[in-house]
Amino acid sequence: MTPKPQLRPDQTRWLLACATLSLAPHASHLPLSLIGVCGLLLGWRVVLLNQGNRLPHRVLLFALAVSLVALVAVEFQRLFGKEPGIALLAGLLIIKLLETHDVRDARTVILLSFFMQMGLFLYQQTMGVAALALAGSVSTVAALLSLEGRAEPPRARGMAAARLVLQGLPLMLVLFVLFPRIQGPLWGLPADAYTHRTGLSDSMSPGDVARISESGAIAFRARFEGDPPPPAERYWRGPVLSEFDGRTWRQIRGSVTDAPSYRSQGTAYTYTLTLEPHNHRWLLALDFPAAAPGLRYSSDFQLLAQAPVHTRIRVDLVSHPGTQVGLDESDAVLRQALYLPPESNPRTRALGTRLRAEARTSGEIPALVIAHFQAIKLAYTLDPLPLGRDDVDSFLFETRQGFCEHFAAAFVVTLRAAGVPARVVTGYQGGEINAVDGTFVVRQSDAHAWAEIWLAGKGWQRIDPTAASAPRRIDSGLAGALPGIDRLPLRVRSDLPWLRTLRDNLEAIDNRWNQWVLGYNPARQQALLSALGLARTDWTTLTALLAAAGAAVAGVLAAWALRRRSPADGIDRDWARFCQQLAAIGIPRAPWEGPLDYARRAGSRRPDLAPHLDAIAATYANLRYGRANADPTARQRFHQSIKAFRPR
Repeated sequence: MTPKPQLRPDQTRWLLACATLSLAPHASHLPLSLIGVCGLLLGWRVVLLNQGNRLPHRVLLFALAVSLVALVAVEFQRLFGKEPGIALLAGLLIIKLLETHDVRDARTVILLSFFMQMGLFLYQQTMGVAALALAGSVSTVAALLSLEGRAEPPRARGMAAARLVLQGLPLMLVLFVLFPRIQGPLWGLPADAYTHRTGLSDSMSPGDVARISESGAIAFRARFEGDPPPPAERYWRGPVLSEFDGRTWRQIRGSVTDAPSYRSQGTAYTYTLTLEPHNHRWLLALDFPAAAPGLRYSSDFQLLAQAPVHTRIRVDLVSHPGTQVGLDESDAVLRQALYLPPESNPRTRALGTRLRAEARTSGEIPALVIAHFQAIKLAYTLDPLPLGRDDVDSFLFETRQGFCEHFAAAFVVTLRAAGVPARVVTGYQGGEINAVDGTFVVRQSDAHAWAEIWLAGKGWQRIDPTAASAPRRIDSGLAGALPGIDRLPLRVRSDLPWLRTLRDNLEAIDNRWNQWVLGYNPARQQALLSALGLARTDWTTLTALLAAAGAAVAGVLAAWALRRRSPADGIDRDWARFCQQLAAIGIPRAPWEGPLDYARRAGSRRPDLAPHLDAIAATYANLRYGRANADPTARQRFHQSIKAFRPR
């Protein structure tokens, strides 16, 4: 049996490089224990290469593989799914490197590296992730090239791999534009297809909104036609929480219709909302959106999607914040908006009863509550003191420190105790304009909670009790209300202008990527093809277009490759000219005759030319068949020697 060819050191180094570049971006997703094990095994493989030692025995490799599977099972408590699957693949890639000694094993390592690069997109599809995957792909192609032919300097090998990747871009563009778009996640198992999403929940307890506000991640973007609304109108409505058990506020499932229950009126704001995935149905629109096709409207005035938002979506909306809503609210909803758990927060209930007695009408009670909050000097902070069993009592009568959810909850409980129907609304308040692309950006740090009260003849009215103690929260956002707080997300810091400029530029680029690459959905594909004159965009039409466009691209690349001249073409032309000159004096070259043999035969017939013939033939053989010549002028000198050769 013919022994398998062993890998050269340069080939193994390329395999180590492509495996490292393919695994490194996964470090933020994999467990720390697995990262440590992979790093140690990778370092061991480097030591074995540098010292020329033998690879581990298969028994040891089998034990490592079993240990790896056990580690993944312990870390994830399962072996099936996106995250344990990627973890297993990462470990098996490293173990495969420890047994790779021939070309066949090397190709397996290369295939596993490509899978690891694709696995990056199961977590995120940002432009940064695409750049990391591209770097890994170039290194993996370079490793594949190293398996064929002689050793080359790393720079030359890397450039050759980059050229191959660039040559594949036209076909990639054709596939991107014409391949039928499939909505949904890249990973489809229900267990973990939509994990790792942050944002609002359908319930609220003390500290929940504060934790969300510690993130500077973008929740959504909006592009307004004209000026955005003033800060006092920048309330983006999310879950409405009416049920209260003494500590936690929860959403009540109400009726949902295809059209809003109110008639839009007042100033209109037209905008396009680009919402990041958050795995819920609410769309976080300004109060109160007009009717729009394909959307749903809840009885508590939330704008809903047809299904949970698992992918980034774009929605065109028109909102009318001045619209009157809930004028004829049902008795059941109002009873729920007055309910308080028995024996909970007794001091706040007593406060509500006292303020009710002081007010001449129900309409005066909200102002009395706000005046009381201002009088007791409630402090707005991200780090409130721990609360007791009755959270609202502890906040109003003991700590007097809280975040927006504390203010909203205390306000609503006090109003309910005073006989005024009230509920908590969560969502986002504020936002800022990106100076680079003009989009209106709302972050998780803009998460907010406020109150909504019901008054006869006026319906539901928004009141934000946080504004009473921290008016800068409404006008200047979280950074303006809490300057100098270390826990503020770095992205929202207002005291670092250079950071804001850098952030705006990066986010503008990211927004273009989201809109034109990740946002290229079936609707945009159909619009593009319709603009090109294609009325039908079904699978049959797209398949035919894809085949035709792919064949055209392949034909263009083939024609370019056939017409492209390599340095060897000029060398062969000079050699052919040399052979023609010898044939003219009666010494033709036989078809089977190599350059050195031909020179020796010609030299035996013309001893006077023998030194020149041997030198020319040796130079040609070295340039044409030998190792790459480090002297860039060698080809030019060869050309000049052929040009000067004049046999007689």
